[in-house]
Amino acid sequence: MRTRSGSLYSSGGESASAVGQKRKKPSFGQSASAGECPGGWRRKRLAGGPDYLDELPDDLVLSILSKLAASASAPSDLLSVHLTCKRLNGLGRHDMVFAKASPASLAVKAAAWSEQAQRFLKRCADAGNLEACYILGMIRFYCLGSRSGGAALLARAAVGGHAAALYSLAVIQFNGSGGAKSDRDLRAGAALCARAAALGHVDALRELGHCLQDGYGVRRDPAEGRRLLVAANARELTLALAAAASHRTFAALPLGAGAGAGCPLLSDFGWSLPEAEPHAANQFMVDWWATHGGHAAAKKSAAAAEATGDSDGDAAELRLCSHVRCGRRETRRHEFRRCSVCGAANYCSRACQALDWKRAHKAQCVPMDRWLLAGGEAAQ
Repeated sequence: MRTRSGSLYSSGGESASAVGQKRKKPSFGQSASAGECPGGWRRKRLAGGPDYLDELPDDLVLSILSKLAASASAPSDLLSVHLTCKRLNGLGRHDMVFAKASPASLAVKAAAWSEQAQRFLKRCADAGNLEACYILGMIRFYCLGSRSGGAALLARAAVGGHAAALYSLAVIQFNGSGGAKSDRDLRAGAALCARAAALGHVDALRELGHCLQDGYGVRRDPAEGRRLLVAANARELTLALAAAASHRTFAALPLGAGAGAGCPLLSDFGWSLPEAEPHAANQFMVDWWATHGGHAAAKKSAAAAEATGDSDGDAAELRLCSHVRCGRRETRRHEFRRCSVCGAANYCSRACQALDWKRAHKAQCVPMDRWLLAGGEAAQ
């Protein structure tokens, strides 16, 4: 006995409406969309009809998926492709797709860090994605305590010409990170910094300029150092203008030194523009130590370092870089340089010190002798 299904009863050559339901009629003149008849009724694909996706060659589908990966704005854009169908799931796992993944699709959040996220970054790095090598290398070196594995990934990205990886290796060489104080190599750090500066990296330009002014790892040349500092400020200004112009018109930009609220541009020109967003790797480290900070995280990092043979020593007393957008953490005690005036701020590099000075520390820095004088007066 058949039930009263509306599709089983016809009226005048058309299927009648189900009992108790009203069918909406399309308005006259409404354009038919894809998969609909001109009258507005949805056309059902006949069983056994042609599947146009199966007729496309694999090379063409891979090219489309690669362009999608290159323009993805979040990791979910790549994962949603795998849920579409079995064929896209298989082709979406090709190395060509992972190699073209955009930096935005690799921006894994610290709160969502898991073994699956690490495998995703590892797969992209194995496919030759330099950005994935850099992000995973920074996470492993500074957050997970795997010094050798993180340095190897950073070196792979640096060999491919990744400017941020070159600069990070320069910071590691300047500080002797992952080793003893005697492992510092100032000349190697300056050479890596020069390569990153040649690629237009702002922090590398600023770091190399301070090295030339102070004779730190290179022959002292104050004039050339000053030129590089001006070049770093000009490069920073150009990037800030380009980022701001993509969201607002140029006429609406606050070009004056005292134009309204917002973070001032970190340069010597006195412009007031929104501060650039930190790199995904730096943002991950900042969020990681904000959520995993404290004594428990230090013990966990020390245990992971001992398991891999990369011991940090007394991890409970390791300090973060005082520049709030850096996120780097010491790999041994007293690795980072302190502010020579107040001694309360710690910096992984001269570039971070210069940025934080103009951002916040200039108003917070108090000479040490004032602290001692205030402490003596309070004791009396």
